[in-house]
Amino acid sequence: MNKEFSRTERIGELIQRELSKLIQHEIKDPRIGIVTITEVRVTKDLAHAKVYTSMLAKTDEEILNAIDVLNKAGAFLRGQLAKTVKLRKMPELHFTFDKSVTHGPKLSNLIDEAISQDKKFHDKDE
Repeated sequence: MNKEFSRTERIGELIQRELSKLIQHEIKDPRIGIVTITEVRVTKDLAHAKVYTSMLAKTDEEILNAIDVLNKAGAFLRGQLAKTVKLRKMPELHFTFDKSVTHGPKLSNLIDEAISQDKKFHDKDE
């Protein structure tokens, strides 16, 4: 069965693809480094788009600086997007760091540790 996607989800995916290209080719600031856009969530009225990003091997301060640079470049990126993505209203871009990318492996390690401790506990009972 095909999953139905709402218009805002389709627009979010389109913005994600185009924005990835723009950041890679148009933004030359070295503070950004390698940025991956993990998701774009667009409001129903298309006024705002929250852009979730991840960055490789950065400190918290470097991440905050990179997000700040992206937010300051938001108006430029929005204008460039308007040239390639044909929408009546281009959403205002709000960049944020996607913490799930870093928290995922930590949670996975905690689960693995809990399972191994549980196995040790049950082995002692037998």
